[in-house]
Amino acid sequence: MKAAVIGANGFEIGEVAKPVPGPSQVLVRVRASGLNRADLIVASGRMHGNHGGPGTIVGLEFAGEVEAVGRDVPTGIKAGDRVMCSGSAGYAEYAVTDWGRVARIPANNMSFTQAATLPIALQTMHDAIVTNGRLKAGESILIQGASTGVGLMGLQIAKLMGAGLVMGSSTNAGRRARLAEFGADLAIDSSDAGWADQVISATGGRGVDLIVDQISASVANANMKAAAVRGRIVNVGRLGGTEGKFDFDLHAMKRIDYIGVTFRTRSVEEVREINRRMQADLWPAVEAGKLSLPLDRTFPFTEAAAALAHMKANAHFGKIVLVQ
Repeated sequence: MKAAVIGANGFEIGEVAKPVPGPSQVLVRVRASGLNRADLIVASGRMHGNHGGPGTIVGLEFAGEVEAVGRDVPTGIKAGDRVMCSGSAGYAEYAVTDWGRVARIPANNMSFTQAATLPIALQTMHDAIVTNGRLKAGESILIQGASTGVGLMGLQIAKLMGAGLVMGSSTNAGRRARLAEFGADLAIDSSDAGWADQVISATGGRGVDLIVDQISASVANANMKAAAVRGRIVNVGRLGGTEGKFDFDLHAMKRIDYIGVTFRTRSVEEVREINRRMQADLWPAVEAGKLSLPLDRTFPFTEAAAALAHMKANAHFGKIVLVQ
């Protein structure tokens, strides 16, 4: 089969063996693959957790039809099902993933392209906002890096789960202007030195209850300044750097819960539970079309390198998808 793989000459479309599903795995004929920032890391030849290096097929989410299932896959997932999945090696004609990462595409005319935009965003932001962030109805929330696909989903999930004031950040004025379409009551510019004061003012001087941070290093101390006493900060991404200054005294004074999350060190069982919880809370809204992401651009599967270059240029709004 054809796949976008790290070969002898770097990232390329090559021929590889078609995968065979293990006992707890599902084999999918891929029709569309969503792009994510981590794909840029792997495509460059670097490691993302234990994923990467020569021979690695890129891609973390995809949609298509089930072709076969392993003997230990629960009943209910069968050949012919239209599904969306998270997992590795998604830039390929076929991919396998654990059954716990598979969800049926709603029977509401959702296309494979639309479906491929959803798995990572839904899983990541439900885990960050609901499970680790412990958002309660009426609380305020700030999504740092809200104009990304995952960030836009975070705004929507926050509204759906009953957040009071929903705020999102973007350093791009045009993107900030669009955050309201996805549930933001206030859009802030995190490159503005006074943004934390703006958040404090918007929350009546109290500070924000929950920050879901996709930027990290460059905003770490300002996040703590903007947070309420006993607020929570969930570190999801590090678009602003992996290392930076950290005001330990401010952290202690505000008694902030600073929580790091990643899928790279999750067990199979933990990821299954993340998906179970996400579907329990969000699937009715997905089926009703209330949770969706804008499609920035599609590329043919064979033009995966061009699609990644488009993402690296950071000129997109919403998701980029490879189609077959």
